[in-house]
Amino acid sequence: MKQAELIAKVAGAAKTFKSNAEDVVKALGEVITAALVAGDDVTIPGVGKLSVTSRAAREGRNPSTGEAIKIAAKRAPKFGAAKALKDALNAAPEKAKTKAKK
Repeated sequence: MKQAELIAKVAGAAKTFKSNAEDVVKALGEVITAALVAGDDVTIPGVGKLSVTSRAAREGRNPSTGEAIKIAAKRAPKFGAAKALKDALNAAPEKAKTKAKK
């Protein structure tokens, strides 16, 4: 789903104008980003939990040359799906299979 589709669906579900829904979607992205940068976890009920994980520095390989390269340590976002989301996805396996094939 692209951003425009998300905004349209949020506007329809909230029975509001698309411009209001666009503001909400953008603000949600900004709030989540700010919270993760600050090191906080973000829980969205029924959807899941976003958190930050640290990855240690390591050595990797350039696939085309085989040369060893250093990969710097970094922080990365991590998402854990809520039980309600997992249950919803597994309730209709035929629909999920159809989407996966596209």
